[in-house]
Amino acid sequence: MTRQTADERCEVAAAIVVHEGRVLLVRRTVSEGQLSWQFPAGKVEPGESRDEAAVRETKEETGLDVGPVEPLGERVHPVTGRLMSYTACEVVGGTAYVADSEEVAELAWVALGEIPRYVPYGLFEPVQHYLDAALG
Repeated sequence: MTRQTADERCEVAAAIVVHEGRVLLVRRTVSEGQLSWQFPAGKVEPGESRDEAAVRETKEETGLDVGPVEPLGERVHPVTGRLMSYTACEVVGGTAYVADSEEVAELAWVALGEIPRYVPYGLFEPVQHYLDAALG
């Protein structure tokens, strides 16, 4: 049995994209229970790092080019049970739009005080701390 790295164990990578005082959220075409609005995210592919997956998924879902800034942590998501990693990202080019209409119904740039309207169940604590500092 080979030892897996943290990147190989991670199933889903999310990008926390902050730009001009707002964070990017996408609304999935198919909700997972309460989960409808969330960060751009998707499965980490074989040989891909969490940061690379977060960047790729953001491009695929929103057309936006982003670069990783720092990892914010990982957890088993309390609703989906999936292993999640979160990476803070910055915009390096492009304009956000619904690039994958099969997965994403719409997107929004959300101010810090508006986040609870989109994500009423709260955020992963390290993500919330990052957003408090970046947007507060």
